[in-house]
Amino acid sequence: MPERILVVSQHFWPESFRINDICDGFIEKDYEVEVLCGIPNYPGGQFFDGYGHTKNKRQEHNGIKIRRCFEIKRGKNSNIRIFLNYISFPIGSLFSLPHLFRQKYDKIFLYQTSPVLMTLSGLLLGRLKKIETTMYVLDLWPENLYSVLNIKNKLLRKWAFSTSMWYYKKADKLIANSQKLQVILKERTKKEDSKITYIPHFCEKLYEAQVADKEMAARFSDTFNLVYAGNISPAQSFETVISAAAEIKNNGYDNIRWIIVGDGMSRTWLEEEVGKAGVSDNFVFIGQVPMTDIPKYTYIADGLFACLTKSELLDCALPAKVLSYYAAGRPMVLAMDGEVQQVIETSKAGISVGAGDNKGFAEAIIKLYNKSKDERKLMGENAKTYYLEHFERNINMEKLIDFIFR
Repeated sequence: MPERILVVSQHFWPESFRINDICDGFIEKDYEVEVLCGIPNYPGGQFFDGYGHTKNKRQEHNGIKIRRCFEIKRGKNSNIRIFLNYISFPIGSLFSLPHLFRQKYDKIFLYQTSPVLMTLSGLLLGRLKKIETTMYVLDLWPENLYSVLNIKNKLLRKWAFSTSMWYYKKADKLIANSQKLQVILKERTKKEDSKITYIPHFCEKLYEAQVADKEMAARFSDTFNLVYAGNISPAQSFETVISAAAEIKNNGYDNIRWIIVGDGMSRTWLEEEVGKAGVSDNFVFIGQVPMTDIPKYTYIADGLFACLTKSELLDCALPAKVLSYYAAGRPMVLAMDGEVQQVIETSKAGISVGAGDNKGFAEAIIKLYNKSKDERKLMGENAKTYYLEHFERNINMEKLIDFIFR
């Protein structure tokens, strides 16, 4: 009989999260997979067509059984709606415990983006049925919470920290998506070395593709193209991007185009601020596209960029989008603190500056712009080589399975 794994993740197909590919990886290795998740509404905030509180609550996709719980949609992504979304899934998932308790699972896998609360039912089921639980920690809480919601009250912050630690300590094993995060989790939870490991948040194989699109190439042929692909949220520090874009334009670099692929809670704000800064002509907002279309945009990129806010220990993350940038084999310009700077320096795949360093980010863009095509090509090749050695999907999928099951 094949081993059976329960996956608990607030987000799952048809939402575009990497847990989809991880579950496909389990299926490829002949494990039986059941997923407990919410109702798809990310990032736009509205339930996807065909989904709701009474529609498509039970599905099967690529051999994966899906059970959807009650969830309050994010709506217009206001602070109150995000808070309600955060707490509704863990509460809603508790109503699935009677069904889950009657099933036989060999392991429970908890995919923890935000919030850490989403893992509640999986932890409880593991304790009740003595099934080993493994949590993949992608967003460190409560630090990630503070990057989205501005919480200053000391009592609330203390409660958020102690609550987060309860979850991390209750999981039998933890996977960190960066080496720095691994160290932090070990210090906070006091778990044995054998119970905590580091596995990067590897991306789907499709990001390795070089997809030439003639129409797109013609559309963006006359400018130096900087591409961002991912979520648009406060954590992404687009203030840094806007400031850099304005400074670059004021210095006479008029043909640099910023191409934003994606959506999120800050998109409307970003478009308005770009207008106020007088750089609308330099920005193109593509919106949300199918994941399979991303390589078309990275292919026409002269550089890929991303920023993060300056936040307590938020610098311990190795962002998923950066790993997909590596897979694309294009030079990068990043404004982030922590481990990602070390990785960029080691791999010689781009230029990195500190989080929130508006001037430094602008200078880095200009530096990349002034490099020769051969120099930029070499940086892209360095990125691809480093990716294949450290971040490639199949290698890390095997590490993940080994840690969970063996």
